Amino acid sequence: MGKKVLIPIPSRDFDPTEVVTPWLRLRAAGYQPIFATPDGKRGYTDPLLLKGVLFGRLGAKKEIVESYHSQLGKDSSFLNPIVYETVSAADYDGLLLPGGHAPGMKTYLESTALQKTVLEFWNSKKPIAAICHGTIVLARTIDPETGRSIIYNKTMTSLTKLLERTAYYLTAWARGSYYRTYPEYVQDEVSGTMRDRANYQTGPLPTKPFFVRDGKLLTARWPGDADLFADEFVKMLDEARLFRVKS
Repeated sequence: MGKKVLIPIPSRDFDPTEVVTPWLRLRAAGYQPIFATPDGKRGYTDPLLLKGVLFGRLGAKKEIVESYHSQLGKDSSFLNPIVYETVSAADYDGLLLPGGHAPGMKTYLESTALQKTVLEFWNSKKPIAAICHGTIVLARTIDPETGRSIIYNKTMTSLTKLLERTAYYLTAWARGSYYRTYPEYVQDEVSGTMRDRANYQTGPLPTKPFFVRDGKLLTARWPGDADLFADEFVKMLDEARLFRVKS
């Protein structure tokens, strides 16, 4: 098996930082990122995050925007993704679930086909990484043997209520509910599927990057965590491959 990592994305509105950053890190480490979308057609990022949500601010950093256009936008797998339903976890080293908050994300966050794929990766015990709203996909993936979310017994993080609420309050006058994907906060939905809400970690102030690793599961909060998150995911993938070689 080649060194491949699956990156499912929606047809539109994914967060560019949460896709571009790990994509670059994975490629640099010798992994081949394979994209999947609901319909097998190229996905598009949230345009507001490319130009700035308000007055050119609150968007992706300049280098991320440039990499999205000049590098990711020319990647064969990104331009020709596979369909969620065609994925076999056996073909991959791991799974990355990026986030985003604009309306187009809902086809990804609510996809039962994607949840089925996530469950297959989970049962195969391969590394899974989710950042921001990507953690909702985990929370909504149900283990048929228990009837509970697959994250029921895990320790993790997600987009926190503080981050989501702050972004909404700062922009609601101009962007309405742009930063509120659902009426329920991401933190509340994710932690509500866990056995003990105390296992949900909000981490330090957003100015300090943060992630939570629990076994083969890696989670992070927002684009500000993306660099540290991506580096840790590569480390997890390398460790898993080394273990398979030794065993």
